[in-house]
Amino acid sequence: MLTPPARGKRTRRVRGIIFLRDVAQLGFTAFGGPQAHTAMMLRLLVDKRRYLTSAELLELMALCQVLPGPTSTQTITAIGFRLGGPNLAYLTLLIWMLPAVCLMTVAGLSMSYLDKDVVARLVRFVQPVAVGFVAYSAYKIAEKVVHTKTSVALLVTSALVAYFFQLPWVLPLLLLGGGLVTTFRYRKMPRIEHKEPLHIEWSNFVLWLGVFLSAAVLGHYTRLLPVRLFENFYRNGSLVFGGGQVLAPLLYAEFVEFKEYLSGPEFLSGYGLTQALPGPNFAFASYIGALAMREYGVGGQVLGALVGAVGIFMPGTLLIFFLIRFWDQLKQYRVVKASLEGINAVSAGLVVAASFLLYHPLPDTPINLALVAATFLLLLWEKIPSYLMVLAALLAGAIL
Repeated sequence: MLTPPARGKRTRRVRGIIFLRDVAQLGFTAFGGPQAHTAMMLRLLVDKRRYLTSAELLELMALCQVLPGPTSTQTITAIGFRLGGPNLAYLTLLIWMLPAVCLMTVAGLSMSYLDKDVVARLVRFVQPVAVGFVAYSAYKIAEKVVHTKTSVALLVTSALVAYFFQLPWVLPLLLLGGGLVTTFRYRKMPRIEHKEPLHIEWSNFVLWLGVFLSAAVLGHYTRLLPVRLFENFYRNGSLVFGGGQVLAPLLYAEFVEFKEYLSGPEFLSGYGLTQALPGPNFAFASYIGALAMREYGVGGQVLGALVGAVGIFMPGTLLIFFLIRFWDQLKQYRVVKASLEGINAVSAGLVVAASFLLYHPLPDTPINLALVAATFLLLLWEKIPSYLMVLAALLAGAIL
């Protein structure tokens, strides 16, 4: 007979295994970038599994959006941390990023054999399906977190600003501004008399800063290409806000125009593949690392891909591990709790804007409009898994 502590430990372990299985499912099927990832996380991790509430998911998303690094990766890693601590968080990160990183590494190794026109035909129906995921996410989030006139105003305002001003620094400013607006309503929040003391562990922040400075020094003085690549990717991962779409022009300027590690067509082909693959867009760094090391043979290319993945994902991971440890304690303060209403409303507005922005590059055809609408309605019906919709779109692209 198991004692209650032993039963609790076993239950947590089983729940962790189920969670990792869900993360693997998302890693293989989450097409469409951070906004579409949010829709799939909302459906699988919140509505189906109930690992957290929609409000908690939005809080984590908002927290990650004001940090540099890959938003989806930081969000799902933070969920793993809350469910099972650092060990589960590290496994979550590995399982989430591994499919995309492996696929982009293979793409870098076999670049000369890839035909981007074939890839474009294969994924042409996946893109409107991904827009449908984003539209569904916007609807569900707004339904669950927008309940006041102030929230509605913030949602509409942030959606319009994000739509017309597509700049990386706009998103964190909108989130901070939305939180500031509702902060002044903190007196309406219930007072917590016995707050848990705020204890900040600085180790992950110090580690992030130490690696940043050390990589900069080594990158400046060493001639070893893997070391310089790590510094390049770590620096970009530490400074970029706004996800893979913002990261791409920075990597193009550095690795194509300045250092000439790969050509413009090679870069664009890889970027197109990244959009067509599931998982985090930051896996693009593996592709660039593999091509940058092509003079060193297959082993060198694999090393370059590994260096690219570690360099680009490490900064955001260290920063979210730093903040998530005291986030729940910080939320005890009424000012912080009041700000979450505005932050959540702005988050919903950003997803609304994303649903329109992601549709614009697609051909405005009846088929694409029908696919967006059908995806939205099927998600509302809640009978067909998300990954089956993606697989159906891939199959249609292959045979039509």
